[in-house]
Amino acid sequence: MTTASSREAEARSDSTASIAPADTLSPADRYQELFVAVQMRRVFDDSKTFVDCAPRAAPEHILEEYRAVHARPGFDLASFVNEHFAPEHPPISAYIADQDRTLTAHIDHLWDALTREPHDHPTQSSLLPLPHPYVVPGGRFSEMYYWDSYFTMLGLAESGRRDLLRNMADNFAYLIDTYGHVPNGNRSYYLSRSQPPVFALMTELFEEKGLSHARRYLPQLLKEYAFWMNGAEELRNGEVHRHCVRMPGGGLLNRYWDDRDTPREESYLEDVTTASLSQRPRHEVYRDLRAGAASGWDFSSRWCAEPGQLHTIRTTAILPVDLNCLMHRLEQQIAAINVACGDDETAELFRERAADRRAAIDRWLWDETSGQYRDFDWERNEHRGLTAATVTPLFVGISTKSQSARVAAAVEEHLLVPRGLMTSLVETGEQWDRPNGWAPLHWMAIEGLKASGHVSLSRDIARRWLRTVRGVYQRDGELVEKYDLTKDSEDDCLGGGGGEYPLQHGFGWTNGVTRKLLEHDEAVGLARMQRTRG
Repeated sequence: MTTASSREAEARSDSTASIAPADTLSPADRYQELFVAVQMRRVFDDSKTFVDCAPRAAPEHILEEYRAVHARPGFDLASFVNEHFAPEHPPISAYIADQDRTLTAHIDHLWDALTREPHDHPTQSSLLPLPHPYVVPGGRFSEMYYWDSYFTMLGLAESGRRDLLRNMADNFAYLIDTYGHVPNGNRSYYLSRSQPPVFALMTELFEEKGLSHARRYLPQLLKEYAFWMNGAEELRNGEVHRHCVRMPGGGLLNRYWDDRDTPREESYLEDVTTASLSQRPRHEVYRDLRAGAASGWDFSSRWCAEPGQLHTIRTTAILPVDLNCLMHRLEQQIAAINVACGDDETAELFRERAADRRAAIDRWLWDETSGQYRDFDWERNEHRGLTAATVTPLFVGISTKSQSARVAAAVEEHLLVPRGLMTSLVETGEQWDRPNGWAPLHWMAIEGLKASGHVSLSRDIARRWLRTVRGVYQRDGELVEKYDLTKDSEDDCLGGGGGEYPLQHGFGWTNGVTRKLLEHDEAVGLARMQRTRG
């Protein structure tokens, strides 16, 4: 007898059968010295532009022609590139609101503007083909990103876009089946790393909305877990391998990692410049920059030995609170689905792994002195500074009542400002530091505090965030990637700055989190009106 889940698997297989094989060679590998010349001579203002270009002819022919003509007198590199490559031009105007639309209506309208179709994929570019339509963040980010997409999907669910919700999840399942993990984004130059593992959270959205049972994604959840835990079983105390660190006493925790130790192709000149300032071997700096990008917090003082000095980055030496909490959630979800499938033995194995990880988080990532969850530097045997990642154990439900109370107090005292929740305590010029606030961090704080009983603080943070987003929307008619939370007046309410590129508009995860919060905000307002009338 054919089951519903097997029919779904067959349908998913049929939909992927027609996908053209991806060119998994990254632009640096494909174009070699041409790539280096373009990036080092800054042919484009943004290093990401070239790696996203579509070639106008076969890549090997372009490289052959470059080798034949580049040394000739009068050769013009920019003209050669423009002749042989077609840059992408994101439609920024599509993100600007019709002033007659409410914020909710604007977000609902944006989903189509941010949706990309498989048939739009240019051939032989760095874009990895996907079988289904998907939503991109916006601006320079014209591909599907891993952890961004979970927060985007929150809004898709509220907007009733079940078609896109299912398509997005199936695209991630396809990536795991095809490459063994979810790349940072669906670009060939992202294949060497992933991002915060939120696929388990995505599967929970289907349970919540009753769209599909999460068990249909169990094979992919197991494959993703195997990717993050590769080599863990062979580690002795104090040893490390890729994403895994075996702590003294046997506890097992994860770190961010990238399999390559060369400059990021989308930020090539920036990474070469950063590494040139360091006394460390350059390949070590490149690896840590790449691992920082894998964290999603690219970049932040939480990864640096000296705040504001990016060349002191040491991401691979740091055990992040948020990553290990998300791994705990992945272990829990695998256990729960195996219970539903009747596989009690596997369920018990993953319950034990989740329990062991929770103990390791308490042992190494809980700072009893400050009453905060903090990243841990396993090389220097010390806790790092406070960041908004401290709320993640509350978000995944592994903090005790006492721990959550102390975290709530720390958040209110140190991170909460009139406009929302600060990312860190220090201002460095990096975008994942003060004064910026980000939608995903607000969502995890709001949900984590609410779930642990701190409802008043949760609502307060939600109100402050919505006020900030509304302020920029009412003034500029758009939503942006991040927000400067230090401004006091509506006129000063600005999008955030810092980092390697200008402020981006669109914007996927801001839309998703805001849409989710607006639904609750409007429901609370309606209930309040009804009580008043009553």
